[in-house]
Amino acid sequence: MKLINRYLLLVMALLLPLVFAGAHTSQRFSGGDGNDYLSRKKITTDLLTAMTIAEANYADKLDFDKVYKASILGMLHTLDPHSSYFDRKEWEEFQNDQRSRYSGIGAYIAQRNDKVYITSPFNDTPAYRAGLRYGDQIVEISGESTLGLSSNQVSTKLIGPEGTPVTVKVKRAGVAEPLEFKLVRRGVPLPSIPNYGMIGNGIGYINLFRGFNFTTTDEMRSAIADLKSQGMTQLILDIRGNRGGLVDQANKVASLFLYSGQKVVSMRGRNQDIFPPRDLGSRNSTPDEYPLVVLIDRGSASASEILAGALQDHDRARLVGENSFGKGLVQNVFPLRDGSGLTLTTGHYYTPSGRMIQRAYENRSFYDYIFHSDRDTTKRTEEKRTDAGRIVYGGGGIDPDVAVKPSPKEIDYRRTWWEPTFQFARQLVNGQIAGLPEFKIDHAPDHSHRLAASDYVINDKVMAAFKKYLADYKKEYKDAKADDARLLKDMDWVRRQIRYEVITAAYGQEVASQVLLEGDVQVQRAIAELPNAKIMAEEFRKERAALKTGGTQKD
Repeated sequence: MKLINRYLLLVMALLLPLVFAGAHTSQRFSGGDGNDYLSRKKITTDLLTAMTIAEANYADKLDFDKVYKASILGMLHTLDPHSSYFDRKEWEEFQNDQRSRYSGIGAYIAQRNDKVYITSPFNDTPAYRAGLRYGDQIVEISGESTLGLSSNQVSTKLIGPEGTPVTVKVKRAGVAEPLEFKLVRRGVPLPSIPNYGMIGNGIGYINLFRGFNFTTTDEMRSAIADLKSQGMTQLILDIRGNRGGLVDQANKVASLFLYSGQKVVSMRGRNQDIFPPRDLGSRNSTPDEYPLVVLIDRGSASASEILAGALQDHDRARLVGENSFGKGLVQNVFPLRDGSGLTLTTGHYYTPSGRMIQRAYENRSFYDYIFHSDRDTTKRTEEKRTDAGRIVYGGGGIDPDVAVKPSPKEIDYRRTWWEPTFQFARQLVNGQIAGLPEFKIDHAPDHSHRLAASDYVINDKVMAAFKKYLADYKKEYKDAKADDARLLKDMDWVRRQIRYEVITAAYGQEVASQVLLEGDVQVQRAIAELPNAKIMAEEFRKERAALKTGGTQKD
């Protein structure tokens, strides 16, 4: 009965505000007959009755947490795909994402051949200070075997309240017995920008991947200042896979490149009494004016689409990549009394030209919507124009100016070479590959290192050693597709991947990610688009100068 009461409290917390809202607005929405209020009251009663009957008569014992979570999610998902409910633990994780931190040991982990490994400890974290390294296989956590656990399950066991102890036992290549590390969990920062650097003559690159949180704008300013000190004169901003976050941070990041008074986003909802229309825009009188290319893909959503749409509408940046996700729903956060919470859609986002960002979700399955399986059949007719008069479309995410899909071979490369290159590199950096002592890494990664072309070059000698290793790998994993013929064909990709793994061991995953940019077709096209971005930036400056003088700019 105690759980029923808990469920009652939750239902009341969810529905009573709607009940009173219905009563308050019944004159406006239901003709004033009070039916809206009575319907909401009946829902509350019916839910509790159903739960009571189920508790008394169901064949097995009810899992109340599971039942009421499913019922709330089911209710919210009838509204739209993004309104959602979070239990207490999920709510805490949700808030940690916005605070850009979590509590744990501070390391990237990855699953390889049904085992879980440390790939890179974050800088100055418990894992880093204790001496955990790239390639350490996690075999026990606080006395419990990790056999058969996924990387997500291992991660869950490593995360915990700040200040609590955890013991991690690992197998290290070249070390006969497992090593045991006693750690104390602590807060671990998760910056929005995992890496940035110079990738060419005057070309800066910033990877804004992890979402827009409380530190995003400060991180952007810091990265830009550092890149300028290294000679940056043009920038590629990568927001591929950025799932969104705090809208005010997206506005502030856009404002780094837009002039004061230029709109970034408009928010419009159904209930304008509770959520009045709101516009956000730049207040920056001296924005950066260098050429800018923005990379987007199907994983770019919400706040990242706001940023991309604003820069496109004001002709400030050249967009390269794929059509973005199309998540343009204004969502408000509602914490509940029991420590859980929900996000509820209250309106829509519109770009400065008036484009609605949200992709249609009516009359299609949740699967089709989330996995984009219906994307290519969706026709869009909402035509708008940028400041310079270019045609852009709304109602289905943000289209790039230059469409570039990822290499179709990338998935096949990974399926074939992901495992053997990791296992080879694990032995290589632990000094287990004969004749290559210069690749042994027996120190913590130097996260502050600036990658140079001369760092850990994977020469023919290394590739010959890998070919020899591959024969032993094939004996152990008989179903592996990797063989000498494929190696000859895929040599460039394999060489780059081995270097990525070694650089990860030496300097951390953030630095190593720059290695992969060399084979990234979207990044290479972004570099090729910088001359067009330069023309766009010059026109942007001319237009602003003309507005300042009150005249009309002519060529």
